[in-house]
Order: sequence, then structure tokens, then C-alpha cells
Amino acid sequence: METYRETCSDLRDFYMSTVSNRMNEVMKVLTIIATIFIPLGFIAGVYGMNFDHEISPYNMPELHRFFGYPLALCMMLAVAASMLLFFRWKRWLGSRGAAHRSDDQRKY
Repeated sequence: METYRETCSDLRDFYMSTVSNRMNEVMKVLTIIATIFIPLGFIAGVYGMNFDHEISPYNMPELHRFFGYPLALCMMLAVAASMLLFFRWKRWLGSRGAAHRSDDQRKY
């Protein structure tokens, strides 16, 4: 009876470890997504303010340029792409972990 109790306890610990590992993977992806969108929100917030270049020379001169809006969008795209490339380079993002998992762990 003691052996069966230990076996059940070990199986429960293994299951909880598997669930915990999966939750850590999900949290990692959500953290990366949030990390990418924080600077984009900052850039959009700064460019969303009301600046007037005629009142002060320290306001953003690119707001009165013809390509000011596409420039801001390209800057946001460049920031997001560079962060994604950095996360791939650090191997924090990608499918490298999926090749090392067994079939039993993939379904959880």
C-alpha cells in the first residue's frame, strides 16, 4: 500500500511539473508580447500629443513634414522588428523547445 501511495504521489508531482512548465511557456510568450507593445505605445503616445512647431522650436518638426506620419509608423515597425529579432537571437522566442519535448508533454 505504501508503494502505491508513493507511486501516486510521484505521478501527481510529475503532472504538476508538466502543467507548471506549460504555464511558464505561456507566460513567457505573453511577457514578450507585452514587451514589444510597451515601446510602441510610448511612441504612439508621444506622437499623439498636440505639438505646435510655431509656438516653440523644441516641438517636433517632423509633425509638419509631408511624410511625418509614415515616418512614425516605420519607426514603430522598426522597433517591433528589432525586438523580435533580438528575442529570436536570444532564443527566447521560437519553436526550439518543441523539438525537445516528448509526445506526452506536447498534448498538455
